[in-house]
Amino acid sequence: MAMVKGTEIIVKALKEEKVETLFAYPGGQAVDIFDALYGEEEIDIILPRHEQALVHAADGYARSTGKTGVCLVTSGPGATNLVTGIATANYDSVPLVCITGEVPLSLMGNYAFQEVDIV
Repeated sequence: MAMVKGTEIIVKALKEEKVETLFAYPGGQAVDIFDALYGEEEIDIILPRHEQALVHAADGYARSTGKTGVCLVTSGPGATNLVTGIATANYDSVPLVCITGEVPLSLMGNYAFQEVDIV
């Protein structure tokens, strides 16, 4: 049996949850997810110029459509740039899902490039 990649599981989950629009900003630790999304016609990918813009866009999308806003960014500064938008959505009970890349497990806790404890 062929091994299923985590990135394929993410794309499958997005499709099973009927995510039609994904607000995303490419970066090093999320590139594999973007590769898995390449060619997916069921999901529109909106690429704002900054992570803060995309999280606020996802928030506005959720407020205007009643659907969950979904974000995808890289680790470290990509993840930390979502904080204000996450707080805004949280305080107003707006449904928002944010997916971030992460440094490899072997580098965690070593102050690796773009490592931030997002939990």
